[in-house]
Amino acid sequence: MARDRFDERSPANRGRWLRPLRRAPSAAPLAWGLRPRRRLRRLPHPRRGPQTHRAPLVPEFCHKCTSWGDRADLAWPAVTIRAVLWDFGGVVTTSPFEAFIAFERERGLPEGLIRQINATNPHENAWAQLERSDVDVVGFGPLFAAEAAALGHDVDGAEVLGLLSGRVRPEMAEAVGRCAERLICACLTNNFVSGDGVGLYDPERAAEVKAVQAHFHQIIESSKIGLRKPDPRVYELACEKMGVEPSEVVFLDDLGINLKPARELGMTTIKVVEPAAALAELEAVVGFALG
Repeated sequence: MARDRFDERSPANRGRWLRPLRRAPSAAPLAWGLRPRRRLRRLPHPRRGPQTHRAPLVPEFCHKCTSWGDRADLAWPAVTIRAVLWDFGGVVTTSPFEAFIAFERERGLPEGLIRQINATNPHENAWAQLERSDVDVVGFGPLFAAEAAALGHDVDGAEVLGLLSGRVRPEMAEAVGRCAERLICACLTNNFVSGDGVGLYDPERAAEVKAVQAHFHQIIESSKIGLRKPDPRVYELACEKMGVEPSEVVFLDDLGINLKPARELGMTTIKVVEPAAALAELEAVVGFALG
C-alpha cells in the first residue's frame, strides 16, 4: 500500500526534516502500485537552524522493488557546490586528439595509435614520466619512439609534443570567468616543463592561455607536484588547496579515467565531449548562467 505521508521517523530519513507540500494527486490510480509524486520542503532544524543543502526528491518508483522503503536510501541531500575544478587541455582548449588523428592520417599510421601508446602502461610510460617531470622533453623522445617501435611503427616523440597546441575555446573561457566571480575556481592539469612551452610559441595563443589562467584561484600542475591524474592523491591535494570538501566540488575533464577517482572521492563530475552540453550540465549544477 502506498504511504500517505513521508515518514520522518524512518532510519533512512532521520534528521532530514522534510515534509510533503500539498499537491494535487497524480492521475494514476493507487491501485496500479504507483505513488503520487510529492514536492518536499525543508524545515529548519530545531537546534541547528536552516540547512545549507537543497531538499532531496523522493526517488521514482521502481517496479523491481517491493516497497518504497527499498528505495529510501537513494534520497540523499544535494550538497552546495563551492568550487569548480577544471582540466585544461581538451576542456578549456580544443582536444589534442583531433591533432593526433590528423597526424596519423598524414603519416599513414593506424588511427588511434598515439592514444594506444599513451594508454599502454599508463602509470609508467614515457608520457606519464614526462608529466611527473621524471624525464624532460629531450628524454621523452627516445622513450616514446621505443614504445611506438614496440607496436611496429616509427614515431618521433618530439613531433607528437608539437601537436598539443590547442586553441582556447571562447565559451569555456567565458564560463571560467563567470565561475571565478562566484565560486572558487581552480585548474588541475597534467602537463610538462617545456621551456617556453610547446604550443605557446605563437604569441596569440600564449596570450589566450594566460588570460584564462588569470581567472584561476589555484593551478595544480602535475609537472610541479610530481603526481598526475588519475592518482587519487592529486584530487585530495586539489581539495586541500581550495579549502573545500570533495563533495563541494564539481570537476570537468575530457577523460573518463581521470573522472572516476574524483567521483569515488565524492566530487560531482562532468565529462566534456561537446562543450555546449558540458556547460549546460555545469549550469544545472552551479545554478547560474555561464554565457
